[in-house]
Amino acid sequence: MISATRISRKGGVRAGFTIVEVMIVLAIILAITTLVVVNLRGDKKDSQISTAKISLKSFMGALDRFNDKFGRYPTDEEGLKVLWDKSALQTENEEEGAKWSAFINNAEDAQKDPWGQAWLYRQKDERDGGAGDVPDVWSMGPDRQDGTDDDIHARKAMGSGDGASGSGSGTPAGAS
Repeated sequence: MISATRISRKGGVRAGFTIVEVMIVLAIILAITTLVVVNLRGDKKDSQISTAKISLKSFMGALDRFNDKFGRYPTDEEGLKVLWDKSALQTENEEEGAKWSAFINNAEDAQKDPWGQAWLYRQKDERDGGAGDVPDVWSMGPDRQDGTDDDIHARKAMGSGDGASGSGSGTPAGAS
């Protein structure tokens, strides 16, 4: 059994560790902690990006179901909110209003991206000149700035289109 008891030069028994030994142990613990924290931060960022991409795919599926039911994608004014809140639906036709059903069930989780910002929505994706009838849904990404390289767009998350960052502002998910 290893003991922390030592014999001093004068022949007496001394208990404990020297300050150098304690400092070495603390340095080792600090180095290990630093490695763990750095690795966890990278994993957290990667998981947030993956979560955002999965959410964008869910939004696109819900938007396609909305389009199937109403023959159009939500307007910029309706935004993504219309997927979980009927009051955001802008229609003058009661028949059309009667067709509405929740396209996303967990509204609280759907309103914000993994970085706590509102999702952005545009009825027509302007990044390709607005030629197609495809909506654009995106997150501003980890830097929380719209129009930067870390923006995460639905088409890029789904593996189609160029995925370039959009510029200009979109309509936040909760806007009505």
